[in-house]
Amino acid sequence: MIGLSEVMDMNVYRSKIVLVDDNLATLKQGKSLLQACYRVATAQSGATLFEHLEHDIPDLILLDVAMPEMDGFEALKRLKADARHRDIPVIFLTAKSDEVSELEGFGLGAVDYITKPFSGPILHRRIANQLLYARAQAALKDHTENLEAKVQEQLEELIELKAAIISSVADLIEFRDRQTGSHTTRTQQYMAAMIRELIRQGRYVENDKLDALLHLSQLHDVGKIAIPDHILNKPGKLTAEEFEIMKTHVSIGVAILEKIMANTKAKDFLHYALLIAGTHHEKWDGSGYPNGLAGEDIPLEGRIMALADVYDALISERPYKNAFSHEEARRIIIEGPGTHFDPDLVDVFLRVEHEFIEAMLDKSG
Repeated sequence: MIGLSEVMDMNVYRSKIVLVDDNLATLKQGKSLLQACYRVATAQSGATLFEHLEHDIPDLILLDVAMPEMDGFEALKRLKADARHRDIPVIFLTAKSDEVSELEGFGLGAVDYITKPFSGPILHRRIANQLLYARAQAALKDHTENLEAKVQEQLEELIELKAAIISSVADLIEFRDRQTGSHTTRTQQYMAAMIRELIRQGRYVENDKLDALLHLSQLHDVGKIAIPDHILNKPGKLTAEEFEIMKTHVSIGVAILEKIMANTKAKDFLHYALLIAGTHHEKWDGSGYPNGLAGEDIPLEGRIMALADVYDALISERPYKNAFSHEEARRIIIEGPGTHFDPDLVDVFLRVEHEFIEAMLDKSG
């Protein structure tokens, strides 16, 4: 018979076992064989087993197949249906060899069968094997969960790093373009309000990418980094020639982002930045730049930024104009459907204009 020292070497000594059988003699024999190595509790029915499980979770259950009222198969089904108990290994006890019953038991999740009357060495060996396997599975699960947690932590750190880099680039652009103070932050808020409304209406399906889109929207004016200071910060209205140079910030921004995309695997991540930077000056009627796109040929994200960008320019003070009120900006946008703006998005703007006002008040506060 397997000895106490062997069980201790297997690191399963004093594991908790519940022996379930309606036969008192079997319970007495099983407990006598096992109690030197394990903490053994007994139950004379399936109902008694579940009463025991309410206050104590064992490491293994020895479960008789043929019991009145609730047989072993039914008890095992109930065990597997409960998240608290489904991982407890169950060894079936049976008085006869029955291949059909064994297959049914294994199909329900039993880990082994032991024939009664017990052979002490076989009983100990099979219990020890299953306890060792369960310990190994638990250790593997813990390792996997820890590994997944570390991977998730690293992923979150990477996402935070990306967001920090994007925000830093946006801050650098705003530092150069001294007239636009916090423009990127406000346009983010405007876009978020409009996209949330589109999601609510079921008209924007990529809501799982909303955070990434909003972060990347900060790069819509990244090309301004290459515009000369005397044009970018001119204290007055631009001449026609200067405006043509200013317009190149779109194609420059696209070139910058395409170069980054060519040197990274994060192409999907930067996709939105490219869409928004390249199309936020296009107009619904095709009179925008740089490509003269019209209608739905302009990506939705670019159409949304076009409205957000214009609204913020209207309510912001410039050397050549005073800041417009929300009502004045609202009137100009309402006059723009079918020309500058997507008419559907103007309707969305009107539904969420209170959020635009809140962002504008934050600016003035």
